[in-house]
Amino acid sequence: MKIHHLRTHRSDENLAREGQLAWQLAGVAVDPVEVDDEVVEMVVNRVIDNAAVAAASLARRPVVAARSQALAHPVSIGGDGATVVGADAARRTSPEWAAWANGVAVRELDFHDTFLAADYSHPGDNIPPIVAVAQHLAASRGLTGRDLVRGIATGYEIQVDLVKAITLHAHKIDHVAHLGPSAAAGIGTLLGLDQETIFQAIGQALHTTTATRQSRKGEISTWKAYAPAFAGKMAVESVDRAMRGETSPVPIYEGEDGVIAWLLGGPEATYEVPLPETGEAKRAILDSYTKEHSAEYQAQALIDLARKLHDEYPLILDDPDRIESITIHTSHHTHNVIGTGANDPQKYDPDASRETLDHSIPYIFTVALQDGAWHHADSYSPERAHRPDTVALWRKVSTVEDPEWTRRYHSLDIGEKAFGGRVVIRLADGNEIVDEIAVADAHPLGARPFGREQYVEKFRTLAEWVLEPAEIDRFLDVAQRLPELGPDELGRLTITAAPGALSHVEIPAGLF
Repeated sequence: MKIHHLRTHRSDENLAREGQLAWQLAGVAVDPVEVDDEVVEMVVNRVIDNAAVAAASLARRPVVAARSQALAHPVSIGGDGATVVGADAARRTSPEWAAWANGVAVRELDFHDTFLAADYSHPGDNIPPIVAVAQHLAASRGLTGRDLVRGIATGYEIQVDLVKAITLHAHKIDHVAHLGPSAAAGIGTLLGLDQETIFQAIGQALHTTTATRQSRKGEISTWKAYAPAFAGKMAVESVDRAMRGETSPVPIYEGEDGVIAWLLGGPEATYEVPLPETGEAKRAILDSYTKEHSAEYQAQALIDLARKLHDEYPLILDDPDRIESITIHTSHHTHNVIGTGANDPQKYDPDASRETLDHSIPYIFTVALQDGAWHHADSYSPERAHRPDTVALWRKVSTVEDPEWTRRYHSLDIGEKAFGGRVVIRLADGNEIVDEIAVADAHPLGARPFGREQYVEKFRTLAEWVLEPAEIDRFLDVAQRLPELGPDELGRLTITAAPGALSHVEIPAGLF
């Protein structure tokens, strides 16, 4: 790896292209290095993972709304259009709208892959816009599954590298600000665009996708699912403009009035961004990890610990009156984003939105502890959230920051990097139950790491309610042959709901 030194530059310094981060990112995108077999395998896994969580969300209101918006738009004249998950594969739309609808479906349940470092990310959000463009231009440009794999590998590489180096959340900027540039770069790799064009697309994508973190604060709204879909849509549009010769604000990161100076650390801030050397394989996808449970990633390990404690102490933990308090000692991020450090009273409100509850570790830990399980729908139901014994125990759960867990969270050593915590359950009789967990069971270093078998099972489990068995098998066949797919097969990289499976879903009316 090489390190790119990033800082603000005065306008009179005339920072050359080669010194700008966006140019360096574009350089990663144009590097023709081959994709490692291990990376190809993981790209296939994540395509299956995305389809799984999209299938599970097809009847949810934000996904229905986004899908209806997309299907209201015709195929643009520059290609054959892209598919919309859930709809008939023959029903296509313009690629930016497919990226929009499919991005919402993938993100809605907070159930796909993650990478956490200096900032947060769901790098699987790169897949919908890159796939949409691949489908749209497959025939005219002769794009193949191998091209798509290369584009996705670039998207992951750039997003993970940015997340390792540049914190957005500390300045209350939403994490999708790293997604616009990474998706634009991934599309650039897919299409074999030149460095100048990708450079301009990255700048435009970043400029149009910086927004505040209020979308993940307090009463969290349905926009949480739309935010990364919007970034993907903007990436597609930015590439389109750049291909037509249109330019972006330069230098987008380093300018006196640029992103660093006014949205991030300020004019004096510096960042060290790791990037692969020319000819070095793009392997960042291997640093990311998926979710076994539908909840914010920092809750994954704690759900697993709660399930373990449920099995070990069923009689004690069955009665909230036996418990005086539950304190979760964890990292700064977990404490301040999904814990009591956020100072969000909504995290203790039984009437809070699902989006709010999946960012409440007090709620999540309580339910997982009582049930010994976690379900992407049932665990968030209003009936479950209002259960009196749950509310009573929920109010006794709090988090505190532990410097050691914060250090491990930020560690660059994968062997000690941790996203869990230590739980202290103080009982009414004065005794304590103490246990801890570092990483989720499904993490590569966890008790039950996810492999192809688990990704396939996740898809089958989440899709069985809405897809016919033959459709499940068809998609898995296509997805697992991704590197060998020809231009005529990329359009099959989608899922179609069974006849009548979504007939009960009310289609909202809008402008389109």
